[in-house]
Amino acid sequence: MVVSKRERRQAARLGVLLRPERSLWATGIGHIAGVDEVGVGPLAGPVLAAAVIMPRDVSLRGVDDSKKLTAALREELGEQIRSMAVAVGIGIVSPEDIDRLNIYRAALEAMRRAVLALPLVPGHLLVDARRIPGLELQQTALIKGDSRSYSIAAASIVAKIERDRIMRELDGVYPQYGFRDHMGYATARHLAAIDRFGPSPVHRRSFAPVRELRLPGM
Repeated sequence: MVVSKRERRQAARLGVLLRPERSLWATGIGHIAGVDEVGVGPLAGPVLAAAVIMPRDVSLRGVDDSKKLTAALREELGEQIRSMAVAVGIGIVSPEDIDRLNIYRAALEAMRRAVLALPLVPGHLLVDARRIPGLELQQTALIKGDSRSYSIAAASIVAKIERDRIMRELDGVYPQYGFRDHMGYATARHLAAIDRFGPSPVHRRSFAPVRELRLPGM
């Protein structure tokens, strides 16, 4: 059987990404949850996190940092991740709560909610770049974790897909802002729409571009 270069690269990448998990599995820890968030930078919509526990015999190739994947490949992998995962949890923090908490604390809260939404208690958390407060669980923070851990990469894919779905739904409610195209990020079109129409109920009023472009009386 001839193995292509692409297949060899994917197999090698799978092995690299599974190093943190395999190190923890070797200590006897069963369920390891990767946790990642998406939506810190946009001017509108929620910040959302996913927690994903994959089985020890996982062999799904192609999983990687969601930012490195095309939208079509993300969707394909997202379906497979959900079908294979031991457990998936989603945590969402609204724009109103982002304004109340600030975006850093809101992102941590989204990750905390994602872990609590898991139907089982993980033995360890692998978290992208930070530790999640308010959880009595062992955690490891990995800088650039979505490029270093399989579970975190899987969580980044699930989180990105879920938040994009929400932004497409919001596009149907507030079509004048073009959320479907930019997912709430500060594109020129988005800024022009805020300037013209003022902020919508799903805009983050504490973010400077929204605050500065707000129409009188808004």
